[in-house]
Amino acid sequence: MTEYAPAGITEEKNGVSYGTLKKYQYYSTTRERNVNVNVLLPADYNESETYPVLYALHGYWETEDSLAAMSSARTMLGNLNANGEAEKMIVVFPYIYTSKTKEACDGLNLENSLNYDNFIHDLTNDLMPYIEKNFSVKTGRENTAITGFSMGARESLFIGLTRSDLFGYVGAACPAPGLTPGTDLSMHPGQLQENQLKPAYQMPNLIMITGGGKDGTVGSQPSVYHNILSANGIEHLWHSVSDGGHDSSSVQPHFYNYLRGIFQSKK
Repeated sequence: MTEYAPAGITEEKNGVSYGTLKKYQYYSTTRERNVNVNVLLPADYNESETYPVLYALHGYWETEDSLAAMSSARTMLGNLNANGEAEKMIVVFPYIYTSKTKEACDGLNLENSLNYDNFIHDLTNDLMPYIEKNFSVKTGRENTAITGFSMGARESLFIGLTRSDLFGYVGAACPAPGLTPGTDLSMHPGQLQENQLKPAYQMPNLIMITGGGKDGTVGSQPSVYHNILSANGIEHLWHSVSDGGHDSSSVQPHFYNYLRGIFQSKK
């Protein structure tokens, strides 16, 4: 693991093939309407082959477009594939604000936070079945990963740990407060108690948390989760980016390390 992503890893290079990022819609029974999702298919995607899947969750106020742009996943993954440093995979960028009555977040409060928490139901009941039906994917936890940024990172930790029967790899870049009880902007009571911050089923092959040393939005919260996992005896990687803020300066180093670490256990 490296602190920073190497220079040029997000730039297109001659002779390298890159994947295709395209917007789709699926019907969400959880929301009772159609919902957008961006899907990044690997270069030379072939339906006669199957690919592992990474679900990547955006932050508060954001959309399915946000993390795809912030991470530069398309070019980064293409370069990593070309270098033999990462597996070919499908990356799914969903819209995670999940409400039957509201299509978008309209405030920084508990009501809206709970609608982000509700994404676990959309993901497991609606989105994952849609992806598995419409794309050539490898199924099972060994072939399924999740990560996210900010609020999406909080949700990726929550989903990845509570549904560790479905996800073999769990990542979080600059996770927001509220996964465990504490004072935060939305006064969230906590999705899990501190002693519950552990895999509910099997131990994932990888749990990785990234925190930015200059993150003025979530501050030291990522290290709080790191310390809770350590206190609970849960093996994980703690990735600190000294100059990382609450933006691509932390997200891209996270993706660089995480993409190289997932789906590698079979080798």
